[in-house]
Amino acid sequence: MDYSKIIEELKKESSFNLYRLRVAIDQQLENPLRLYEIKKSVRIGQHITYFDARENRLIEAKIIRIMRTKLLVENTDDRQQWKIPFYSINLGGVNTNIVGAGTMGLDKCQLKVGDMVGFQDNENNDIHGKIIRLNQKTVTIKTGIGTQWRVGYEWLYLIIDVRQGDPNLIEVDLTTIDETKIVE
Repeated sequence: MDYSKIIEELKKESSFNLYRLRVAIDQQLENPLRLYEIKKSVRIGQHITYFDARENRLIEAKIIRIMRTKLLVENTDDRQQWKIPFYSINLGGVNTNIVGAGTMGLDKCQLKVGDMVGFQDNENNDIHGKIIRLNQKTVTIKTGIGTQWRVGYEWLYLIIDVRQGDPNLIEVDLTTIDETKIVE
């Protein structure tokens, strides 16, 4: 499922249409047959990832207890325990990243807590740091020296950490690319 295309289409809809769609989706998420199918595929002690809407990212956790409509999990990173709905589990290993359409700035749905971002302050200095909270209109960023900034999404750009020797990194010699053959 291409979330980016869906988000672009949803931006064109009225608030009422979005609300009606949300009601229909909620009914499907709470469908007992769907919950039963998920319940059959989990067990206590199983390591999972679940999507945290507040942080807009996947969280690694271990299942502690299985309840009627929720799971009690313990997050791998901080050992905190949370009750989460069955449908938030990413059993299929789905990529949850949403890529924007190349517009200026970033959109809330494109970011998650922990992402590295940058922006320019009022004096055109480049500032960068890690997102620690996603707010309604801004993000809270903590820099390497410990200062915190609240910045509007439209002023942000992603910082990609490219490390030498990364197995996912593709090296390209830009001098050998024939620009006439590039297809957008």
